[in-house]
Amino acid sequence: MASLLQGRLPVNQDVLLMQKGTLMRKVRSKSWKKLRYFRLQEDGMTVWHARQVGGRAKPSFSISDVETVREGHESELLRSLAEEFPLEQGFTVVFHGRRSNLDLVANSVEEAQIWMQGLQLLVDFVTSMDQQERLDQWLSDWFQRGDKDQDGRMSFQEVQRLLHLMNVEMEQEYAFQLFQAADMSQSDTLEGEEFIEFYKALTKRAEVQELFENFSADGQKLTLLEFVDFLQEEQKEGDRASDLALELIDSYEPSDSVSPPLHTLGKLRHVLSVDGFLSYLCSKDGDIFNPACLPVYQDMTQPLNHYYINSSHNTYLVGDQLCGQSSVEGYIRALKRGCRCVEVDIWDGPNGEPIVYHGHTLTSRILFKEVVATVAQYAFQTSDYPVILSLEIHCSWEQQETIAQHLTEILGEQLLSTTLDGLLPTQLPSPEELRRKILVKGKKLRTLEEDLEEEEEEELESELEREQEAGLELEAQSEAETQELSPRSKDKKEKKSTPIMCPSLSTLVVYMKTVSFHSFTHSREHYRFYELSSFSETKARRLIKEAGNEFVQHTAWQLSRVYPSGLRTDSSNYNPQELWNAGCQMVAMNVQTAGLEMDICDGLFRQNGGCGYVLKPDFLRDTQSSFHPERPISPFKARTLLVQVISGQQLPKVDKAKEGSIVDPLVRVEVFGIRPDTTRQETSYVENNGFNPYWGQTLCFRVLVPELALLRFVVKDYNWRSRNDFVGQYTLPWTCMQQGYRHIHLLSKDGTSLHPASIFVHICIREGLEGGES
Repeated sequence: MASLLQGRLPVNQDVLLMQKGTLMRKVRSKSWKKLRYFRLQEDGMTVWHARQVGGRAKPSFSISDVETVREGHESELLRSLAEEFPLEQGFTVVFHGRRSNLDLVANSVEEAQIWMQGLQLLVDFVTSMDQQERLDQWLSDWFQRGDKDQDGRMSFQEVQRLLHLMNVEMEQEYAFQLFQAADMSQSDTLEGEEFIEFYKALTKRAEVQELFENFSADGQKLTLLEFVDFLQEEQKEGDRASDLALELIDSYEPSDSVSPPLHTLGKLRHVLSVDGFLSYLCSKDGDIFNPACLPVYQDMTQPLNHYYINSSHNTYLVGDQLCGQSSVEGYIRALKRGCRCVEVDIWDGPNGEPIVYHGHTLTSRILFKEVVATVAQYAFQTSDYPVILSLEIHCSWEQQETIAQHLTEILGEQLLSTTLDGLLPTQLPSPEELRRKILVKGKKLRTLEEDLEEEEEEELESELEREQEAGLELEAQSEAETQELSPRSKDKKEKKSTPIMCPSLSTLVVYMKTVSFHSFTHSREHYRFYELSSFSETKARRLIKEAGNEFVQHTAWQLSRVYPSGLRTDSSNYNPQELWNAGCQMVAMNVQTAGLEMDICDGLFRQNGGCGYVLKPDFLRDTQSSFHPERPISPFKARTLLVQVISGQQLPKVDKAKEGSIVDPLVRVEVFGIRPDTTRQETSYVENNGFNPYWGQTLCFRVLVPELALLRFVVKDYNWRSRNDFVGQYTLPWTCMQQGYRHIHLLSKDGTSLHPASIFVHICIREGLEGGES
């Protein structure tokens, strides 16, 4: 079975040595360091480990789980053990999602290099794999698991066990028929290609065949015109359907190496076989998420306050808020997943070095300068748009000066320390104007106007000094000007004699000065556009209820940040949707905590290149807006949404410990938007079938404000004794949803791909409100 990918697998000396196996130290903490024997399997796609050479091995990780490999000096944990092990012998395997990193120490620098280079080579290969190659790898993984005696072939008994593992409940007689049909060599076992044939028979999609035949005159192929009809009538592709049909046939009709002969002529004749049709439906073009919304497609030249900004709360924490671990890993993960606003709580530390942690708790501490260095390194790896450092400063004057020094020296050109053109702006700059800039958000001693005024005065004073040095006879004028400036400078010095913060740090806050919130009227009358207030989730919710329209008008001209309640010591999250409904830009989330709320957040920011900025709807950018998030009125475009949940494909097992159990899946469709639009409905459950369940049920939703709506599709395992268990989900904005027959590729609780698990649906959006209450 390994032969499926063998021809394409990159094999070099490093990979071959990894397949022989290496004894390395697995490091979990300063006190937990144990020898383990790691070996890359023959398939080149999975790493297993044992307690010693020749010991009983078990899977450690799949190459597809790995995001990247880092050198030893980049790991906080390995750095803390530098006296014990040379850093060059250590490396870190970083996984997708929230899975903990794997820190390893090899016995030599050479061995560490072999694993680092070999793993990165394989990770790059997996990243570049196409749809078919990913499926081949998935099948190869299953074959390995089912082939108990590892002899490269599977008996019927092994196949039966594998079916259970794969969530298939099937009559033994029918399973044996499929097994015999696939056993072309009549050896009573299935080898690589035979197993693929067996899998194809298992996954035959009757619902796709029926759909194909509805549009095909002869049931064998879709002509170009038939396919154009399908794209126009069902997929709502409109005028572009003709050009698109040619593109899709070219992309998804199998190549001429595939039999039957129809495939050979498919592309030449511009016809689509059922295999090509299925390939299209399962592709990104057949996905529910509109590919046009994947790159940066929105106007990025509007003021910052016109965007939702992907924001993180207590970014330094990777656990709970009482005794969890503080780590720069929190910043790396947040920035790499597209967060553009990260929080830094800074306190006085030993040896004059400020530290970052959750004050007055047992959470561990990290150096502020390490946080800044991490931000400098990772700020723009995922997105070029500006990063906001939300500073909560609890430090003495001396350590505040150290903070300013670290920001200036470590960030260098990346740090925005004055207005873009040195002039007083009339509105906030745009994400486009602030590309690759890091902005400081925090308290400020004075207004921006006073800062710029003083800069002008200092420039003028230094110019006068230069003129005097040049021997120009401007003494009288110079004296007059100096006298004119002195009283104001003196006043300023007096004002600064007892500041709450040091001036060098204050001047680094430019467009993001934090101010206390009293009322919307007070903000309008006393505050400037570059000043912003923070709200606890409780206060923000109350204001939305009491003065929803005023809140909308407020966020149309001024930035606002909302943060989770202090009672959330477990780092749980609130639903960000109701805050977005009022136009709040920085709705800060505990990104380290997976769950429904983070699914909603990830869903909104999945669009626009994942750049961390999403343009708010026009009615939330208008300072005269009449919109009230609790009581919306026309002219908002109400819609009726019909979701036909058709079938599911290769749904994963929920409880892997229970080998005999098979999921009883149901699909729940949830709409999140303004309060009247927020609702959910679900299908009935299908008993004992996670492999190819069929529902064929239609759910109807009435949505008043589609521009604010997000949809979440959740697959659950029905359990009458307890709450239904989570299987997988996918969340996306209404505005990015494609109509027609679409696949929804499921994600884990952690937001990582559950490939090839999917659900097949038909989406229909109609204008106006139809039918009864949803």
